[in-house]
Amino acid sequence: MWKTPIFRWSIKRTVLTLLLPTLTLITALELVTANRTATDAANSAYDRSLLGALKALDANITTPGGGLAVETPYTLFEFFELTASGQVFFRVASEDGLVEIGSADLPPPPRPLQTGKPQFYDAVYFGQKVRVGAYARELKQPAGVTGHVSHRVVIQVAETLGSRQEFIRLLLIAAVRRDLLLLVVAGAMLALVLFMTLRPLTALRNAVSARSDHDMTPIDTRSVPADVRPLVDAINLHMARNREFMEGQRRFVDDASHQLRTPLATLRTQLDYALRESDPRNVSDALDAVSRQLDDATHRTNQMLALAKADAAELEMAQVDLAQLAEQAARDVVLAAREKRIDLAYSEPEQQILLRGHAGLLREALLNLLHNAIRYAPERGHVSLSLSCRDDRAVFSVMDDGPGVPPEQLPQLGGRFFRASNSASGGSGLGLAIARAVAERHGGELALSNLIDGAGFCASLTLPFDISTN
Repeated sequence: MWKTPIFRWSIKRTVLTLLLPTLTLITALELVTANRTATDAANSAYDRSLLGALKALDANITTPGGGLAVETPYTLFEFFELTASGQVFFRVASEDGLVEIGSADLPPPPRPLQTGKPQFYDAVYFGQKVRVGAYARELKQPAGVTGHVSHRVVIQVAETLGSRQEFIRLLLIAAVRRDLLLLVVAGAMLALVLFMTLRPLTALRNAVSARSDHDMTPIDTRSVPADVRPLVDAINLHMARNREFMEGQRRFVDDASHQLRTPLATLRTQLDYALRESDPRNVSDALDAVSRQLDDATHRTNQMLALAKADAAELEMAQVDLAQLAEQAARDVVLAAREKRIDLAYSEPEQQILLRGHAGLLREALLNLLHNAIRYAPERGHVSLSLSCRDDRAVFSVMDDGPGVPPEQLPQLGGRFFRASNSASGGSGLGLAIARAVAERHGGELALSNLIDGAGFCASLTLPFDISTN
């Protein structure tokens, strides 16, 4: 379970808390990118103006008598200053710097100039940030003094950044306004989407809250979002288990009231009779009847507790030696078999059979099957218990040579308190129900059938080796 406070928030608050800072960060990164883009755009636009100034100066350069001259440069630069909305500086010089015109101390280019290719760079000139364009070309007539002739002329034009910075500022203001508007719209859309997305959950909460305390019917998943459906399926499974548990408790209460009301009333009657009777012999007979009635009530109570445990109790599975369990169950009913002079046989398997299960419940199921067979087998009859493996299943088989069950009643056999119409002996009708409940809790089944080759009955308890319990 999550212990971090953020995971105890609502989904809406969690999403907004995590997503809005992310959108803000993305917006900040976008503004940084916009600043870079605006700077590149301003440089691209204004560098064209610098290039125009370089070309204009170049068109007005002459080399009279080996020197350098520029016609009307200051008139040109008055026009350039108006265009740049700031100061403009220029320098025209031979490559060796011995002959130059204009601002002689303009910062040189950071890289060597290639002939015919302009170079633009940022620099500082007299404490001001400037943008400089530099250009070099071959002279048709070399310039310079005797012994120092230069074949290339270097032209530089620099302008202050006021106009560029204002252009960049306006672009950034527009970007900030656009991004803030997008952030507000994205936040509003996110809130709307969250509201629409969570509406089914709100409806689900209201539907569940409106249910009565005893309503355990499954939640309808047709209107539930696909992402939430596994959770609703798990809730439905949990409710089904609770419903089964509550049904088991209800059955147990019904069974207890059904099974104990009559014995208790009989006991009350017999005790009242014994208290009124003065003849010691009659009192002794009455007390013997009370004792037998108490034994019967105790047996029925134990059966009901076993059935309740088989139905709904939490089981702790462990490795069980089925052959050892079957042998012990057969030993436990030897005395009951001897009282009716019944031949009790046990056929053990050739190899050890181990299975994960609940040893107590499995023993209870086997004892009920054996007691049931002994009860219905005739005097000096035969009862057999066998254990075998069939594919991936272990099978206990209990057979007797009793009268069997009318075929039309076989489907009802194993139901609670059901007794076949040809049953003459006493019984609660819970023995087979216990065995069936134990088999189902272990993922197996109880098969009941009459013997084909004559009178007799067979109960087969089949258990899978791979057990998945509720």
